[in-house]
Amino acid sequence: MPKGNFVVPFPDNEPVKSYASGSPERISLQAKLKEMSSQEINVPMYIGSEEVTTSTKIRMSPPHDHKHTLGHFYEGDASHVEQAINAALGAREAWANMSWEHRATIFLKAADLLAGPYRDDINAATMLCQSKNAFQAEIDAACELIDFFKFNVAYMQEIYQQQPESAPGIWNRLEYRPLEGFVFAITPFNFTSIAANLTVAPALMGNTVVWKPSYPQVYSAKVIMELLKEAGLPDGVINLITVDGPVAGEVIFNHPDFAGLHFTGSTGVFKQLWKTIGANIDKYKAYPRVVGETGGKDFIVAHKSADPKALATGIVRGAFEFQGQKCSAASRAYIPDNIWEEVKGYVVEDLKTIKMGDPKDFTNFVNAVISEASFDKIANYIDQARESNLAEIIAGGGYDKSKGYFIEPTVIVAKDPMFTTMCEEIFGPVMTIYVYQAERFEEVLELVDSTSPYALTGAVFSQDRYAVELATKKLVNSAGNFYINDKPTGAVVGQQPFGGGRASGTNDKAGSILNLIRWASPRTIKETFVPAHDYRYPFLEKD
Repeated sequence: MPKGNFVVPFPDNEPVKSYASGSPERISLQAKLKEMSSQEINVPMYIGSEEVTTSTKIRMSPPHDHKHTLGHFYEGDASHVEQAINAALGAREAWANMSWEHRATIFLKAADLLAGPYRDDINAATMLCQSKNAFQAEIDAACELIDFFKFNVAYMQEIYQQQPESAPGIWNRLEYRPLEGFVFAITPFNFTSIAANLTVAPALMGNTVVWKPSYPQVYSAKVIMELLKEAGLPDGVINLITVDGPVAGEVIFNHPDFAGLHFTGSTGVFKQLWKTIGANIDKYKAYPRVVGETGGKDFIVAHKSADPKALATGIVRGAFEFQGQKCSAASRAYIPDNIWEEVKGYVVEDLKTIKMGDPKDFTNFVNAVISEASFDKIANYIDQARESNLAEIIAGGGYDKSKGYFIEPTVIVAKDPMFTTMCEEIFGPVMTIYVYQAERFEEVLELVDSTSPYALTGAVFSQDRYAVELATKKLVNSAGNFYINDKPTGAVVGQQPFGGGRASGTNDKAGSILNLIRWASPRTIKETFVPAHDYRYPFLEKD
């Protein structure tokens, strides 16, 4: 069999298509949206080589048009979780033993398929069932996922190349084994790319996976499974189950072969899962890897020297793209009084021009929030602000769920920096601003750091380099992704590895080598060419 030290070319980031009026990509995507909107599909579970259906079907509908039916998916039970675990364990040995370059080829092929024939499918599914506009779908479901596929392969090679030093007469080497057991991936609705990466990253390193996607993301999850199958992923490596969370958890977290959790979701759920894993630790063959990215209360803090127009743009984009449903979305801002009126004018004027509606209409910047439960929660926060004498709504504040779950981009000005919407995670299109005395910048930095238990993303706007340096140091633990004169969203694979600390997660940095290393279990091998034949060392000799 031919051998070689294979080298994967280090990738470039996938170019983002513009979808400008009349562009080929816009015409093609519009046709795909029309096609997918006019049909109803049934989504099975993918377990081993089987496409599994059940007697329980759950309707899929667009959040922006909840009376419309896109199809159904089949909900499973505990028996399907067991079946998925068995399929993962059954596939493990062959997958773990496959040469790394052949695993790599599968995901590199998936990247090229996604860049080509699957691009419209993944974008349209994300737009329809997750209510993203064309640009937000493109940067997420297409470009970021292509980047995850390609960059992760390069990072895998980089990991395998990290080898120890050897002394004379000895050869030391490291092999990077997959974990002993299966990995459980619990994935969110808001990023198709994250949902895929939570399964693909462990699989690339030789692990097999049981995947439980968020129900609103099942349509695009189906496209991902079809993509991976066409790319040549063997049966049983990734097993998709649509099972209620507690039902799945009861089986997964009591299984002796549970080896790792890859999670993105709420902080409360992650903490409960961690407690469950800890309580069951004696049941497992090995200590499970626990990797999680959870909530955020992401901030923008401005210095008195900030550019008002750039700051206003950062607020509008950072808070309201994808309806504020990004883990990184800005939801609190601290603005000095010397520039507040100018910033306020720009923000209010921008919001007057923003259109809201169906993502199939490409002129809509804002679409619907993901569900009725989310709609009701966000509307309640807006109502609290409206009724409080400690807050004023200066833009937006309207909402309507008669056709879709639409909430206007809403800006609240809080008189109290500890007002509810300054502190609690909302996960919707609501930005709360506290206006502070311009000379109290350092005090405000202390406030930014102490207000929230989260530490995911944050941004500082300033033209004063001393102020930028001060903020960078004072807020060193306040955000895992920190931005200077830019919105706190839009991390790019290979450029801004993503993740936060404190209550925002384990900060294992998706989009970098740091995440992939978590899914490997290194083994050190020392080989001595001419072994010793006498136990005696020279120091034992007599004087």
